[in-house]
Amino acid sequence: MSVSGVLYLVATPIGNLGDITFRAVQTLREVDFVICEDSRRSGMLLKHFEIKKPLRSFHDHSSKSKQESVIHELKEGRRAAYITDAGTPLISDPGFTLVRDALEAGIRIESIPGPSAFVNALVISGLPTHSFAFIGYLPQKEKARRDALHELQDEPRTLIFYESPYRLLRTLEDMRDIFGDREASVSREMTKKFEETVRGNLSEISAYFEKRKILGEWVIVIAGKAHNFVGSKRRPSVGFEL
Repeated sequence: MSVSGVLYLVATPIGNLGDITFRAVQTLREVDFVICEDSRRSGMLLKHFEIKKPLRSFHDHSSKSKQESVIHELKEGRRAAYITDAGTPLISDPGFTLVRDALEAGIRIESIPGPSAFVNALVISGLPTHSFAFIGYLPQKEKARRDALHELQDEPRTLIFYESPYRLLRTLEDMRDIFGDREASVSREMTKKFEETVRGNLSEISAYFEKRKILGEWVIVIAGKAHNFVGSKRRPSVGFEL
């Protein structure tokens, strides 16, 4: 009777490669193959740490047969690491169905913890960290996005969102319109050379970005209703180049 393998969920750096853990490197060196979103990006990461392992791409458009093939190999006793393009697997990432199918097949799952962009943005935001809700990406279409925000307007916990550079300003304006002029923090390029964080009320932050070209993927951290600091005179605090 064959012994089931292991699926390791390995967190990778969100920017600075020095943030990878010793355990993550050791795990990537010991598994039989690596499952990843983008084999080109993951290939560069493995090359940097002199790790040579077969790469299997897995993303939102992967076929069911590809996922079944991975599950079959794991059931036969092979060990695999699943990594996302950056950060902790399954956080705004397509690996959820793979993990569910692996669990249903009786395969052991182990998490190798490490960086996560939303946690990093939260702890440097200056907003309450004892209770928060990670929302991730809002819908792209305006009505659906505003409807989602209306459902969150009475949420007392600190709220955390991901947003693209193309919709950042519109999303901030929708938040100000629906939530009121709450205190917020937005961050990009965390742990990288051009890391930037802007803090202030939503009106102040929106005004800041109206005058600048918006680049990079952003994390928005916004005060919950119970911590709505309306009327703050504090000007936005801008991060510096590391």
